[in-house]
Amino acid sequence: MDYQSWVDGINGSASLYEFDILPDGSYSEIRLMAVNQRSVGMLYMRPDAPEFYPGIPYRSFWMDLNFEKFVYESAATNKPLYSYVNARGVWLKGFYIPVYAAEKDCGDVDHKETGDRDEHSEHTEQEKKTVHCLYIIDYSNEVQTDSIAKKSTEVANAVMDISIKLHGTQDFYQAMAKTAGEIREFCGAEKCSLYTVDKNKKECVFINENGRQDEYLEQFAREMSRTPFEVAEAWEKDLALSDCLLLEDLKVIEERDPVWYGSLVSHEIRNIILYVVRYQQELVGFIWAANYDTEKMMKIKETLELSSFLIAAVISNHQLVSQLEIKSTVDRLTQVSNRNAMNERMDRYISGEEKMPEAMGVVFADLNGLKIVNDDEGHDAGDRLLERAAALLKIAFGDQEIYRAGGDEFVVICPNIEEEKMNEQVSQLRGLSNNTNDVSFAVGTAYCTGKYSILKAVQIADENMYKDKTEYYRNNPEKDRRRQGKSAE
Repeated sequence: MDYQSWVDGINGSASLYEFDILPDGSYSEIRLMAVNQRSVGMLYMRPDAPEFYPGIPYRSFWMDLNFEKFVYESAATNKPLYSYVNARGVWLKGFYIPVYAAEKDCGDVDHKETGDRDEHSEHTEQEKKTVHCLYIIDYSNEVQTDSIAKKSTEVANAVMDISIKLHGTQDFYQAMAKTAGEIREFCGAEKCSLYTVDKNKKECVFINENGRQDEYLEQFAREMSRTPFEVAEAWEKDLALSDCLLLEDLKVIEERDPVWYGSLVSHEIRNIILYVVRYQQELVGFIWAANYDTEKMMKIKETLELSSFLIAAVISNHQLVSQLEIKSTVDRLTQVSNRNAMNERMDRYISGEEKMPEAMGVVFADLNGLKIVNDDEGHDAGDRLLERAAALLKIAFGDQEIYRAGGDEFVVICPNIEEEKMNEQVSQLRGLSNNTNDVSFAVGTAYCTGKYSILKAVQIADENMYKDKTEYYRNNPEKDRRRQGKSAE
């Protein structure tokens, strides 16, 4: 039969697959028999993809265990199947159609080399049954609600329950915890978690139904001699271009990732679900479940296919809000809090929203010599000087609130500090800067107890800083551009 001409006549992305049902009821590997022009791009997702020929093992091009399950089930049971999934940022509507093919001599197919034939090729055509599955796929960037509506009532209800848990509270981690519990229960799993991934920060968070588990995450990653982010990178490789692994045992994990396999075995894991969560094709997390009810595998797959994009939207929104909050309160260059954050802090004290501490220390630190560096060496050099200055402030006042109040001005707020402790930290800052050849601070302090004004404390610290700066320029007149007719720092 001329499979290629037949598939070429199909209006849509289509490909034809073949496998053998062996005498013992097992299946051979899946062979790709034909692919039309609209689907040919899938053959070259890998740069080392071989040249296509009818009968080539489909795994020569990619491997998706879930896709294989659908092909096997459709062709072996002679039943059409339908899937609607969110994969790598697009919605895929897949139709699996069993196809009757006329009996043929196995010599009709050029398998190139006998080594490419199935390992059970010693069986004759009379001892095995060859079956075929036509796969037609449609792509869409937007979700189609009518396609979701075609899911079974059980799956639809499970997706709805997960959605309710996702949006039932404004607290992100609490919502994720409830969602993990809902998924664990539906999967009949002993363990379930959501593993969020922030690629920009290279940070991951492990959340189970009991909430965020930072200590467990570190332990889990340390067992594999990986960082939490390296765990996420390894999982992406383990998926091997698939969006999920729903495994009845750990054989595939043992082959793909022996290190992870060892960790799973040590925790008495028998089977595993790993479902990637992507938002606009960008990895934002994983759904992870272990020792689940394998009899519910297909329903679990359908449920997670639909739920993953809901979870992805919530994770992405949380990460975006976190980035915006950071941008609005953190100085981009020095990574200390910015003036907006300082003003908000002051406003909370002044309004009474936050009770004034019984004691308050304020340190005003102005970086000496920034203007001369900007003028003589350029603003890139000035930025590097600011970064080093902020680093010294973090070392000396790492347990306090550090703000960049202006271009070269830093303010440190020290609630409930003892005056002696504040002075020790100021001395440490001066000692650190004295051991550099470029960083120098003019420093002023104020210390208040009883009834006081936070604004007055900052003003006093500022005035004392200027006294220190005057002394600095008196001792280093060559660095005072004010005496050279230029603007003051």
